[in-house]
Amino acid sequence: MQKNTPPRSQIRLTRRGKLVLVVTGAVVAGTAVAVPLWMIRSSEVARPASLVIPEGWRASQIYAAVDKALTLPAGTTRKSVAKAHLKLPKDAEGNPEGYLFPATYPVPEKATPESLLTAMARTADRKFNGAPIAAGAQRNAMNVYQAVTVASIVQAEAASKADMGKVARVVFNRLERGMPLQMDSTLNYALNRTTLKTTATDTKVDSPYNSYQRMGLPPTPIDNPGEDAMRAAISPTPGDWLYFVTVKPGDTRFTADFAQHQRNVAEFNANQKKASPST
Repeated sequence: MQKNTPPRSQIRLTRRGKLVLVVTGAVVAGTAVAVPLWMIRSSEVARPASLVIPEGWRASQIYAAVDKALTLPAGTTRKSVAKAHLKLPKDAEGNPEGYLFPATYPVPEKATPESLLTAMARTADRKFNGAPIAAGAQRNAMNVYQAVTVASIVQAEAASKADMGKVARVVFNRLERGMPLQMDSTLNYALNRTTLKTTATDTKVDSPYNSYQRMGLPPTPIDNPGEDAMRAAISPTPGDWLYFVTVKPGDTRFTADFAQHQRNVAEFNANQKKASPST
């Protein structure tokens, strides 16, 4: 951690979704009878008609959602990645993180983990490899895989769609100045967690995803970004910002001045104490 770049005080977590399984009923002797979910064996639970993958979910969350949708033992989808032979960039080295595109996918009767993952990766390939994305990445001296990595950070860090372009600009400004990114989202990915608090001990963890200790982008995306984050990554908002913190909901402050950032962080800490006097 460079002395002139303090650790950020807050990470804005990505939106999260829930997969809801609905059993509509059973037919007995020609009469529809509602059956409580707890009375049905897991093997008899009806599959959902579709699977919703929210923006910003990590691959691990998507694997768990596919397992649940297909009523498979936990870990089945993760193990099926190699068998799926997904179309991924060479830089991904077989890791689909970032390329399981967030969308709503149909779950037909014959759906398998491989078929669902293939649909997600094909959607990402179609979305990311078009001329606008490739040109935008090149304009920022990146390849498409690096642009997706930036987008994944933007997706995790931005408090709102309106903030995405500014967050992307902070990433680029820090990279251009040779500053570590110091993003809590990458550190959370390294530690396989989601939290608002980062300690000094956390920032010393030995991981290529520790952007407090390592320079440049993390080696892979840290989640699966949506189109808004991708657009921000290739067309960041003009500005000189180097720091940002969400002082309170709806109030994220960006600045290039370290002293101003310290004042913003102090205001954030004061708001946190008011909200939780005992902590």
